[in-house]
This record gives sequence, structure tokens and C-alpha cells, in this order.
Amino acid sequence: MKFFVDTADIKDIKELNDLGLLDGVTTNPSLILKSGGKIADVTKQICDIVKGPVSAEVVASEYKDMMAEAKVLAKIADNICIKVPLTLDGLRACRTIRTEMNRMVNVTLCFSANQALLAAKAGASFISPFVGRVDDTGADGMELIQEIRQIYDNYDFDTEILVASVRTVNHVKQAALIGADVVTAPAATLKALVKHPLTDKGLDQFAADWAKTGQKIG
Repeated sequence: MKFFVDTADIKDIKELNDLGLLDGVTTNPSLILKSGGKIADVTKQICDIVKGPVSAEVVASEYKDMMAEAKVLAKIADNICIKVPLTLDGLRACRTIRTEMNRMVNVTLCFSANQALLAAKAGASFISPFVGRVDDTGADGMELIQEIRQIYDNYDFDTEILVASVRTVNHVKQAALIGADVVTAPAATLKALVKHPLTDKGLDQFAADWAKTGQKIG
């Protein structure tokens, strides 16, 4: 499974990248706003740190304007993945970006298996189902991931399932068990994967026992 971090915070991105845990980054207009910087500048900084895909999102709602924005974003770096919404215009833009610009596309705001099927038909590099927001409606976000996985396997689609709106470490575990290709999560969630009370307890015991030996290594 690939780990993407869902942020535009340069400090968090550098930390995870230095740990060797980072395969890519996803951003959106809200995250760019939170960063306090200009989209081109912030995205370029991210692309200079991370070798993998960096999703940069168009904000236009009509095909022609999406394509104009996509061309601007594509110039930022070679590893830019253009992010488009799951609308008819977005799917049309996805197809054009893939076939004419030969760039990666992340189709975002997916909430149903039918939408995911359309994105795969349009040639999306990634589909981003929002499991947390599905959970908020009272439905099961991970059930959606299972449905998409089955459909993509049925027809051997190349589109990668990028589990988004991840809010808990359990979302990450469930996505991995289902066989999702990628999970994108806040930095805090990714770092929390390492935590377990028995690990902490064991380290404390080892440290206490080692202190009693009076020894040093090196």
C-alpha cells in the first residue's frame, strides 16, 4: 500500500518524507488556504521534496476552464497529478488530460461505486472515495472501498483506489485489508500507526532493566 499525506504543510511533508514513509501528497483548495501560501509556490515546494505524485486540484466547474487550469498546474513540476471533481465535465477533463497531456489524474469527491466505475472508464490514474464523509451520512465508507475493489478487479481497471477522508488508524487498516492501492491521511494519523501501548510498555521495561546493568553501548 502507498501512503500519501493529505496536507500542504511543508514541515509535516518533510518529516514524513525523511522517515521514508511517504509515496505522494494530496492537496485541495482548503489545504492550500490553510497553508497561507500561493498555490503555485506551495505546490512547487512540495514537488521539490516528494518524488511521487502530488495532487493539485482545479477549481473550475466547466470543462474548458478546467483544462486551462490543468495546463497551468502541469507546468509546476513533472510529478504533478491533476485533481478533478467527479462530474461530467470533470470526467471529460480527465480523459483529455490523460490522452492529450499524458499526465496523471486524480478524480476526487467519489461517494459511490458507480462514480468510481465512470472514473475508471475515463482513464483516471486515481479515484478518491471519501470514506469519512460517507461514514458521516450513516453509511459504511469501507463498504464503498470493497465495492470499488471488486468492480476494478472484475474488469482489470488500472485506476488505483486512493482512500481519502481518512480519520482513524482503523480506516487505514481496513483499507489495507480490502486491498486499496493508496491511503491519504493527515500527518498525525499516519504517525499514529506506529503507536501501541504494549510497545511503549516494553520500551519502558527494557530501559529500566538496561539502566540496572550499568552498561553503555559504545
